Amino acid sequence: MPFAFLCPGQASQKVGMGLDLYQKTALGKQYFDRANEIMGVDIQDIIFSGPEDTLKQTQYTQPAIYIVSVIIGELLMENGVQPACAAGHSLGEYSALTLAKAFDFETGLRLVKIRAEGMQISGNQHPGTMAAVLGLDDDQIINICEDFSGGIVVAANFNAAGQVVISGETDAVQSVMHILKEAGALKVVELNVSGAFHSPLMKPAKDSLTKALESTIINHSEIPVYANVSTAPVSSADEIRQALIDQLENPVRWHESITRLIKDGVTSALEVGPGKVLQGLSRRIDRSFNISGVESLEQILNFNHV
Repeated sequence: MPFAFLCPGQASQKVGMGLDLYQKTALGKQYFDRANEIMGVDIQDIIFSGPEDTLKQTQYTQPAIYIVSVIIGELLMENGVQPACAAGHSLGEYSALTLAKAFDFETGLRLVKIRAEGMQISGNQHPGTMAAVLGLDDDQIINICEDFSGGIVVAANFNAAGQVVISGETDAVQSVMHILKEAGALKVVELNVSGAFHSPLMKPAKDSLTKALESTIINHSEIPVYANVSTAPVSSADEIRQALIDQLENPVRWHESITRLIKDGVTSALEVGPGKVLQGLSRRIDRSFNISGVESLEQILNFNHV
């Protein structure tokens, strides 16, 4: 039965995640120690001890989730769990590509560090925000954003049916939130984020990341990874590089990606990393899709995929 690894993105972090992997596995200790060297800060201490406000800062959140997800995925594969394909939500695409062997842990972490720092800087230079919209059709939200002339606001994440995130300049997002409520949205909630991710305001981050990606050696991946922007399974180095460049300024089409993965014959998936966000979204997308999650050493050792 074709089976996928799904890797979570920002907002899945929690203080203390991965501590058991560091304390009880050689791979976990090796990767966490290497991560401290690459990051140039004590990322272990931030992940294991917090405080939460520090871990929530984009330049730490993204590397933290990447580190933990990759360790979990590699330990699963060492334990005989072999996915047929993978996908990752936003930042999670880097974890998925590392597990697919498009690049190694260190290369992936260096890219994530550049991406996260670039996104933090973009957020400081061009302040923005994001908001979750529940209960409206994708097209309605796209049209309202396109028709709004008072600033930059776009649909940024198509997560599931009736669950879309908008992103842009703070005033523009807040104005459009009112318009969406009037249009019949069940709920519109501003998110606690440090920038307008997956919007044109991320251009400074895209420029620095593009430069890094162009000088990074990327391998043909061992399994296909469903790209956020195109929703297509990619494997070649050129496709992977372009997918990662496109991702910062363009929407995450998670709903379409999971729908396509299921259409391609994937019958079950495992959320590889902290939290249960992707499990919740996948059930909203297709209740018949069999998905579970692994975020601790105990779950890795007891996982039995038939």
